[in-house]
Amino acid sequence: MAQVTILQGTLDLLILKALSLGELHGLGIARRIEQVTKGAFQPGPGSLFPALHRLEHGGMVRSEFGKSETRRDAKYYTLTKKGRRQLKIESDEWEAVVMAMRLALDSAG
Repeated sequence: MAQVTILQGTLDLLILKALSLGELHGLGIARRIEQVTKGAFQPGPGSLFPALHRLEHGGMVRSEFGKSETRRDAKYYTLTKKGRRQLKIESDEWEAVVMAMRLALDSAG
């Protein structure tokens, strides 16, 4: 799949979804997003880390330091209960947007 620009506001949702499967460090989050979107979204550090800080400040993720698989110090992020609720809300909203856009794009004329 071709790489596409991440729409404003979708990176937070992609991060929350990536963390819904378990704890990850920043690079792991970026890799998971790239993997599940088949390469369509490839968040760089300049957008990923500010989003993670924003989500952490908002109480949707929490972090703690640990060792990466290469034994380097890494900051690991996990989803909080508030983050799980937000993931559900944003997922439902995006489903409605996608459905409406599909209807609009499939209409004749």
